[in-house]
Amino acid sequence: MARYLDQNGGHFPSPKQRDQLLYWYIHVFLWGRYAGSTESVLRQDLIAISPPNGNLDSLIALLRQNRGNLRIQPNDFKVWSMGSRFYPLLYMLTRVHNVRDWEDDLALSKHLLGALNKLEVHHIFPKAKLKKHGYGRAEINAIANFTFLTKDTNLKVSNRDPFEYFAAYEAKHPGTIASHWIPMDQNLWKYENYRDFLAARRELLAKAANDFLDSLYSGTVPESASTASILDRQVVVIPGGIGSEAEDQALQTCNTWVAEQGLPEGELMYELADAETGEAIAVLDLAWANGLQEGLSQPVALLIDEDSELERIVNQAGYRFFTDIDSFREYVQREILAVQEEMAIV
Repeated sequence: MARYLDQNGGHFPSPKQRDQLLYWYIHVFLWGRYAGSTESVLRQDLIAISPPNGNLDSLIALLRQNRGNLRIQPNDFKVWSMGSRFYPLLYMLTRVHNVRDWEDDLALSKHLLGALNKLEVHHIFPKAKLKKHGYGRAEINAIANFTFLTKDTNLKVSNRDPFEYFAAYEAKHPGTIASHWIPMDQNLWKYENYRDFLAARRELLAKAANDFLDSLYSGTVPESASTASILDRQVVVIPGGIGSEAEDQALQTCNTWVAEQGLPEGELMYELADAETGEAIAVLDLAWANGLQEGLSQPVALLIDEDSELERIVNQAGYRFFTDIDSFREYVQREILAVQEEMAIV
């Protein structure tokens, strides 16, 4: 992308070419084009855009040659966890489509400003209730069970049953539920039909993704109103976050182990907010904001390969934190499980 801009004097020749490059970029991310032999793939791509004959069509053709088909299929959304490449795609679709908040019918667009700008991931079917109905962890944390809401709405929905709150919000603001690519067949809102719900929602998500990507490729995305140059904006860097797929897998395994001990699962990529402003100040790899024994133990977090500044922020927020999984497991066994056993004996 940087080379293409440099070749064109630092500007896109047209909005259509900008959108086509974004189309290429999204597909590169989704399919991990640079996850393998980066040097040779990068050389191919640079040649494809180099003068005198290079252009974006040639660049995109290389993707098609590699993938065979750039259409997103429903089964591409048959993945789970926030570490999946399709998790940020879901977030992007939420920001660029006419997705609306259930409580106040506010569009969750890229132009949403102020305290409400921060969106929280919401499990459509509550995790705890799915577990009671016998569904496994991968199904519970399926991408198709995720949507995004403002913090206020997420708190109000809490762990209510979809059959209840879907009907209530649909009556209050018609169309807001469907705007999240929720299938409107009420039979699919029941726990016994959860797998059918996931399948139906994957169909809707795939269509939304393809519609948006097609509009980028064809250059038909409506132009937004002009905004201030990014060079004039204040850059706020939020420390933390999962750095690799291997790290994500290790954290997922640790979370599974915690659940096997009869303790609550932690939240991956937990956004720690400032108590006064509500603005995000850090992203914690894995966190239990209410402690491993809710109301009885302090908040705890796992911070893998993070810097001292993040550790300072977490410490000031009252968290007990661990920088490796082994020491965290020792803590759980020594101070949480042992105390529970003693209380049971008493």
